[in-house]
Amino acid sequence: MQSPGQKKSIAGTLLNLLGSGPKKAAPATPGEDVVQPAAGEGALENHLGGDEARNYRKYEYETVAPYVGRSMLEVGSGLGHFSEQFAGRLDYLVVSDNDPYCVGELRKRHAGNDDVEVIDLALPADIEIRQKVDTVVMMNVLEHIKDDVQALRDLASVTDNGGRIVIWVPGYMQLYGDFDRKVGHVTRYTPATLEKTVREAGLVPEVLKPINFLGGIAWWFAVRRGGAGYPDPRLVKIYDRTVVPLTRGIERLIRPPFGQTVFCVARVRR
Repeated sequence: MQSPGQKKSIAGTLLNLLGSGPKKAAPATPGEDVVQPAAGEGALENHLGGDEARNYRKYEYETVAPYVGRSMLEVGSGLGHFSEQFAGRLDYLVVSDNDPYCVGELRKRHAGNDDVEVIDLALPADIEIRQKVDTVVMMNVLEHIKDDVQALRDLASVTDNGGRIVIWVPGYMQLYGDFDRKVGHVTRYTPATLEKTVREAGLVPEVLKPINFLGGIAWWFAVRRGGAGYPDPRLVKIYDRTVVPLTRGIERLIRPPFGQTVFCVARVRR
């Protein structure tokens, strides 16, 4: 059994891994409008998946890749780092963002490649692409959208019958803090609330589970107990090298009851 001193040490370590120091987080304002910020190089969320978090990016890719077919629409592509991992295995790729800087960078990145289409997309919206895709991927996007049900319906309209919409969202409102407000998160999901949203959109959830169990615990200590509002990139790198591999090892053996993220694969009805 751990002593109180040991528990305090573990809590402090987790806090230090994710936050740059205790800061008091302001309480959420009911009904407050939040807007997704620009997703350029300086965006806060990029610090969770940039070069200092390579293991985490690999974790994302290896979780999502088995459900991706031959054509894909990625919603909220940012600078295109996630979708570039699928190079060579797709016949048709659509990358999108609603930030002008990111759309411009995506156009530069894919200039001259006829197999890649770049669109400016802010959901909900009528989506215009050259052809339907068999897979839609949303990595940390749905939580920014108030009308999440309509957003999924819009995506289903450009997905082949029987195709998949892969959703990766932050989990559990107990973890909602100042960071979520800063990056424009409307909510954090549980498997139950995400299932409700998916079903209301007319989709069939095939995979639905919390993941990144240890990350959820670390995030709770950092944001809810410690009040951290910004993940220090240097310490994220330490977290990436230690906690992420351990989390992946645990999740190969057991299904966690809780996690920093909720992962869903939803099927478009035939």
